Amino acid sequence: MANHKSALKRVRQTKVRTERNRTRKTAIKTLRKKTLAAVGASDKVAAGQSLSEFSSAVDKAAKKGLIHKNKAANLKSKAAKALATIA
Repeated sequence: MANHKSALKRVRQTKVRTERNRTRKTAIKTLRKKTLAAVGASDKVAAGQSLSEFSSAVDKAAKKGLIHKNKAANLKSKAAKALATIA
């Protein structure tokens, strides 16, 4: 365990940031599942809306450095491709 005052502060900050990042990543995964479920149910309106929410959340995560920008692009691309399969 850290002994210096500054090191103890870093431990506290890391704990808070880790929890915040975990929450945001979980939210992204949930939105992705919601989008793919709507695509699976062939509900174009719901899928379109959830894709919009998902894309926004992924872009924000990439902007903040939570996920890499290429990963964000891949996730959005795969979701959009799945939406395009609904005729």
